[in-house]
Amino acid sequence: MPDRMQQFVRLKGAMPSKRSAADRRKDFGEIYDDYSSDGLVEQSSRCEQCGIPFCQVHCPLQNNIPDWLRLATEGRMREAYETSQATNTFPEVCGRICPQDRLCEGSCVLEQSKHGTVTIGAIEKTITDIAWEEGWVEAPKACAELKQSVAIIGGGPAGLAAAERLRTIGYQVHVYDRYDRMGGLLIYGIPNFKLEKDIVERRTKLLADGGVVYHANFEVGRDASLADLRKEHDAVLIATGVYKARELQAPGSGLKNIFAAMDFLTASNRKGLGDDVPEFDDGTLNAEGKNVVVIGGGDTAMDCVRTAVRQGAKSVKCLYRRDRANMPGSQREVQNAEEEGVEFVWLSAPEAFHGDDVLTGVQAHRMHLGVADVTGRQTPEPIPDSSFTLDADIAIKALGFDPEDLPTLFGEPDLPVSKWGTIQVQEPNKMTAIDGVFAAGDIYRGASLVVWAIKDGRDAADGIHAYIQRAAEAKAA
Repeated sequence: MPDRMQQFVRLKGAMPSKRSAADRRKDFGEIYDDYSSDGLVEQSSRCEQCGIPFCQVHCPLQNNIPDWLRLATEGRMREAYETSQATNTFPEVCGRICPQDRLCEGSCVLEQSKHGTVTIGAIEKTITDIAWEEGWVEAPKACAELKQSVAIIGGGPAGLAAAERLRTIGYQVHVYDRYDRMGGLLIYGIPNFKLEKDIVERRTKLLADGGVVYHANFEVGRDASLADLRKEHDAVLIATGVYKARELQAPGSGLKNIFAAMDFLTASNRKGLGDDVPEFDDGTLNAEGKNVVVIGGGDTAMDCVRTAVRQGAKSVKCLYRRDRANMPGSQREVQNAEEEGVEFVWLSAPEAFHGDDVLTGVQAHRMHLGVADVTGRQTPEPIPDSSFTLDADIAIKALGFDPEDLPTLFGEPDLPVSKWGTIQVQEPNKMTAIDGVFAAGDIYRGASLVVWAIKDGRDAADGIHAYIQRAAEAKAA
């Protein structure tokens, strides 16, 4: 067993064993195993223990990565887990789904110096899985029971992260969600091969065991207004996420069998959970035996193409207007998709959909990358006379998400939103212009990563705590 760090000089970086592409195409099980005990220690020992840990700097949660890598190297797994859990409400989730190649691992000094990154995500996943197996993961324990209550609208990662932190302080926490299960995107958006649903369900159960109260199938605007929740609770956090699919305006876009990504993914995930899903059972949202074209280049697009493969699609193509180097999604996910048989049609964008009533093909044109825009990315421009058509029985739009019109839905016209529809807040406490109403996650940030939602939820919880305490002190005075 290594007794010191910086073992990168003799040990190569290695991911845990991965199921073969032929095997994993057959089911929705996770594709990576955990490390063995020796593998975990060895991979942890590769850490250079940098004076300035860029892995930590580039983690939205500022996870103490070098610390828990050293603890794992020393075999102190419970302490490694507790160090990881101290800054991350869902380490078992982030270890599985974070695009580490764009965050901690991509910023690792070893990666930058061509020695191969420390496999931070896989190590984090293994440590937390050990913690669950050993019974080290405990429900939140209130420091003291407080009479004040907080309403959280949205049971996704931002809302649940805030709920855990507020409950630990001692507040009476109520989570309201429009769906029948808590977890939001973690349950209905992310496929099992990346995040099996029992991983999410055991965590949401743990929060309930700690006293967090769930109100499922509760829609603000239908079952109560925002004003109603403000009267009932001492503070309100809006953490609804963004689910409104961005539209693609092109001839034929109204044809049947053109779907939004979340409709396709939710149907598949519900089926995996054992729900009755008529649109899947009748073949509408089932890719089996069909030619599938997915439009987009982010992680949601990767989820869609890899889901279609597992459903038994005849062919799966991903149509993306930029090249591979400029994809916003994880390169690791692209590699996994290619291994599983997905064909990427780079530098191509849709211009029309063909069919009489039902989709039969997607017409696209070739693109080239022009001058950079204000973000520094090259702008895709169509190449004249470059059109071609792909056979398609199903087209899936994975173009991103926008916020719903919450001021109207919640019956609160004074709720401040940006020109993009995201809720505007004060930093760093995340409170809106409405007294006692806060916002966190994608609904204030725009569509982003789960790890950022967790960060926002924890920050908002701190802001809510400070707000309630100030109100209590003012009342006592």
